[in-house]
Amino acid sequence: MKTKPKLDMNKIAKTLGAERGGEVRAGSGHFGAMQVVAEIQARFQAPAGGGRSTDPTWTGRRLVPLAPKTLAHLEHLSRVVSEKGGVTVSPLQVAALILEHATEEADDGTVARLTKRQAS
Repeated sequence: MKTKPKLDMNKIAKTLGAERGGEVRAGSGHFGAMQVVAEIQARFQAPAGGGRSTDPTWTGRRLVPLAPKTLAHLEHLSRVVSEKGGVTVSPLQVAALILEHATEEADDGTVARLTKRQAS
């Protein structure tokens, strides 16, 4: 199987006379789903002893309570990612990726807004 060459975004920007402004993240919808697929394909690896592919940097396991509606949505997302990406992922692996992205973007103001909403 032939692999695609890696793109050098700095070289492309320089050639176009542009300046790189940082990372752009897709939101929801088709492009968001495709971004999740690409991230899973890049990060997930099959364990040496076999089993479901996962991110080898994930070493901790926690129980997270979920509402049935949330779990159903995560199950849907995992089916979409598995179909489009060719990598089987569980609903909670998708949840872990979403949680990683959300915590990277969250700050004290985000927490204050969330707790204020809960108190209302």
